[in-house]
Amino acid sequence: MKLQILRLPQFSKLLFELSKIHQTLPRTKKLHAFIIRNHLSDDPFYATRILRFYAINSDLCSARNLFDGTSYRSVYLWNSVIRAYAGEHQFDDALLLFAKMLRTEIKPDSFTFACVLRACAENFDPDGLRVVHGGVVVSGLGFDSVCGSALVTAYSKLCMVDEASRVFYGMAEPDLVLWNAMAAGYGYCGFWDKGLQLFSAMRSMGEQPDSYTMVGLISGLADPSLLGIGKGIHGFCLKSSFDCNDHVGSALVSMYSRCHCLNSAYGVFTILSQPDLVTWSALITGLSKSGDYEKALLFFRKMNMEGKRVDPILIASVLAASGQSAILGPGSEIHGYVLRHGLESEVMISSALIDMYSKCGFVNLGVRVFDSMPNRNTVSYNSMILGLGIHGLAPQAFKMFEEVLEKGFKPDESTFSALLCTCCHAGLVKNGREIFSRMTEEFHIQARTDHYVHMVKLLGMAGELQEAYDLILSLQQPVDSGIWGALLSCCNFHGNPELAEIVAQQLFENKPEKSAYRVMLSNIYAGDDRWDDVKKLRDDIQEAGIKKMPGLSWIGVGRI
Repeated sequence: MKLQILRLPQFSKLLFELSKIHQTLPRTKKLHAFIIRNHLSDDPFYATRILRFYAINSDLCSARNLFDGTSYRSVYLWNSVIRAYAGEHQFDDALLLFAKMLRTEIKPDSFTFACVLRACAENFDPDGLRVVHGGVVVSGLGFDSVCGSALVTAYSKLCMVDEASRVFYGMAEPDLVLWNAMAAGYGYCGFWDKGLQLFSAMRSMGEQPDSYTMVGLISGLADPSLLGIGKGIHGFCLKSSFDCNDHVGSALVSMYSRCHCLNSAYGVFTILSQPDLVTWSALITGLSKSGDYEKALLFFRKMNMEGKRVDPILIASVLAASGQSAILGPGSEIHGYVLRHGLESEVMISSALIDMYSKCGFVNLGVRVFDSMPNRNTVSYNSMILGLGIHGLAPQAFKMFEEVLEKGFKPDESTFSALLCTCCHAGLVKNGREIFSRMTEEFHIQARTDHYVHMVKLLGMAGELQEAYDLILSLQQPVDSGIWGALLSCCNFHGNPELAEIVAQQLFENKPEKSAYRVMLSNIYAGDDRWDDVKKLRDDIQEAGIKKMPGLSWIGVGRI
């Protein structure tokens, strides 16, 4: 492409056409040089196009230099530079530019406000969002459909669904985009029932839904109990031919995966012509969470063979599946994939590798990954502390925690969960008490269920059953069954039927369908020669139709 022989009208047409495809950074620099040589750098049309190309290539420095060097800045140029910063998640800079724009003679339009509203939402800034909303109203754009949709979406992302609905119902004639924004907002905030009511109202008013409407409804179905409703929406999609839309198909795969209906998820997946990364990820992650690790790893290989580019989140999910299956082969395969594609510097992936190697029994390989990491964060340290802890290497785990503090990283809930787990595996009651105290008093972290499970297990296995029981009684009711279950296992270990009966009664009330607790109490009775009680408990299990999961023992050899 010889730019120097092009006439300006030809160049303008070329520039417009190039905006429709991915523009590489070297070509953008050549185009920029061309407009400078032809004294067009002050023309807002050309400046806006080039700035957008720089933004596509994430070159904010060049984009900002171009913007600062342009004497006349149109509203389109302002919008482009604000959008460029927001697109790179530099929200503070985007908002500062917006504030600077307000001090000029150029007035923001609906697209300016839409971009800034999105920046406020993604920056989790509800106060800023309200201020910008005020600016929208003052500018006379309160009833503009673009601003209205942006406001509904922004408020919904911050779970301020009441504010979002007030904006929506304040519009005299909402268009389809606004209807979809409100339906998606209800779904995002978990109000699937309100989303369905809105869908019914929308159809009764003669508004025809499109694929985005269906995606908004489907995305709100996150609980397995809503599977029937999800199937109903799927049926509507089939009748309306929305099932052929890849975007809708991806949402259906995600919904079925979340609802643990993997057969239906796979059925939808197979009819998609071009499943995207989100769809592949939904299916693989769903398989991992349902415990079908072998299939999750199989689909990951298939996705890789089809040449799909895998993101760090999916790799971390598949590594978690490999760790849960406790078979090293697939995890080491993925490690090779990571190295071949130059992804080893991704902190999320390296942290997942550490966790996988530790759970597969090769903590030394996890240490090697950790030592080779160019950058570390709290998550990577948490993975290393937990890996060392579950292998009984408490001194090394504690040393790692001290390094966290020395490096200036802020420990979080998972850090202390890993430390308390370490104390459990090593039987370090004194250290556990100190860590739990530091967590709440020094670092002001509210204890979660897993922290109490570790503390109860630590105290109970050390024979401090009464202290563990008192700790549970001090908690806000109702207490999670996992905490009671930890104490029951300790009663089983120490053969304390009296306390076991009290604990078991709590569990029977909370989880009547769970046979493991009844079997555990039966074993405690057997150890105390209370065979009549054993028989009664076993009879109760049979009469209730509760099935005991059979024990399994296996060994993995070679690859899956």
